[in-house]
Amino acid sequence: MSAEPDRTAFLAAATALLGPRGLTSDPDLVAPWLTDWRGRFTGRALALASPGSTAEVAALVRLCADHGVPIVPQGGNSGMCGGATPDASGGALLLSLRRMDAVRQLDREARRITCEAGMILENLHHAADAAGLRFPLTLGGKGSATVGGLISTNAGGTQVLRHGSMRALVLGIEAVLADGSLFSALTPLKKDNRGFDLKQLLIGSEGTLGIITAATLALVPAVAERIAVWCAVPSVQVARQLLLHCEQALGPALEGFEIMPHASLAAVLAYLPAARAPLAGDHAWHVLIEATADAAGAAALRPTVEEAMTAAFAARLVEDAAFSANESQAEAFWTLRDSVAPAERAKGPAVQHDISVPVERMADFIDHAAPAIEAAFPGVEAVAFGHLGDGNVHFHVIAPPGVEGVAWQEGPGKKISAQVNDMVTAWGGSISAEHGIGQLKLGELERLGDPVALALLRRIKQALDPKGLLNPGKLVRAERAGGRAGEAASGPGLAPNSPSA
Repeated sequence: MSAEPDRTAFLAAATALLGPRGLTSDPDLVAPWLTDWRGRFTGRALALASPGSTAEVAALVRLCADHGVPIVPQGGNSGMCGGATPDASGGALLLSLRRMDAVRQLDREARRITCEAGMILENLHHAADAAGLRFPLTLGGKGSATVGGLISTNAGGTQVLRHGSMRALVLGIEAVLADGSLFSALTPLKKDNRGFDLKQLLIGSEGTLGIITAATLALVPAVAERIAVWCAVPSVQVARQLLLHCEQALGPALEGFEIMPHASLAAVLAYLPAARAPLAGDHAWHVLIEATADAAGAAALRPTVEEAMTAAFAARLVEDAAFSANESQAEAFWTLRDSVAPAERAKGPAVQHDISVPVERMADFIDHAAPAIEAAFPGVEAVAFGHLGDGNVHFHVIAPPGVEGVAWQEGPGKKISAQVNDMVTAWGGSISAEHGIGQLKLGELERLGDPVALALLRRIKQALDPKGLLNPGKLVRAERAGGRAGEAASGPGLAPNSPSA
């Protein structure tokens, strides 16, 4: 039987299963979801499926397995590595869980919430807030990122320093596996020694092992007091010393510690004409510190932070500082930090690297890597900003003025990324700290990854998805009959960028 009748029969069966609301092949409706938000990858899809329940997801996956139709799961399409973009063949089904956005249960006493995978992060924040609690993970794309996507990529954000990444916040998972069977483990247990922790296998798997349909997540007490401090420091080495000082002085109240160089702040101020620099004068590096407390510790927070900063000034760890007096001022500080990536995109083409090295070595790495890249590629500007406390920074290399974007990214840009990744690996780090591998970093992971670890990844993929139908060409390539499964066939796209994630 030819491929075309198979696809026709599949579409007819899928339409009967999901109805017109749940399945569309309309090019105008499908097109917005075929390009990743950075505009680097554009693919084609057989159709866009939007099931409304876990039962429909399971039935649809069984249908795909029967017909040999690959599935590309997609949350908010705010990923950074093309992990939710189909390839150029047009044979894959794009699977959106955005209709599945309900809160199934919220337990205030147990401090946990069970919600469906299509729930948008910002709506999760609102649901927790309405119960006097908080979901302690946030990021710039909170208005579009979904719970399923966050789990699938083990997202981080700006509060990992205190609360950890999604891996630490997921208490239970419900997922549909490649054969359409349902893995249901939503009820959290403090102690459970019945073998492997299978939910952890699914977290960070980028939809290659199963399709997450719901999750039970940890909540924490609501913030009763929050203080943000914008500091100027003379070097990233001093920023590292300030971090150690704050960890000692503030303890668990320290929730965020973000760094950015002068060039990044200047780019943001040019990008946001209404924004103002928090401090007077020029400073080589800036640090944004956030401390929080629940109701029990609210009264003591500001005196504790002021005492800590007074000691930092005395130790010459800080050149100048501004304290937020209220929520709006704290948000204004964070707007500056969250606008670094879009501000740098506005300057022109760049290659972005989401990297980590051991926390204690990050300052040394930045001091080594930035001048090394600028010397090797004259005219570029290398900037590092982000989560110093987590040993994770976003290392962006901005192209010289006047270059053509796609040509530069495909030529010098790839050479730059290879050199950055080589340095990260030599320093004992990771080429993906929080954004995943997707299709963007697939080749580099195969080039630089530990062969034993890569072999284990392939064996797990083969065991759970023997037909290679779940998000092919992402994270790991698995062998199957007829050759490698999921060779990434898409290339750089020309679609405009969407809002920062």
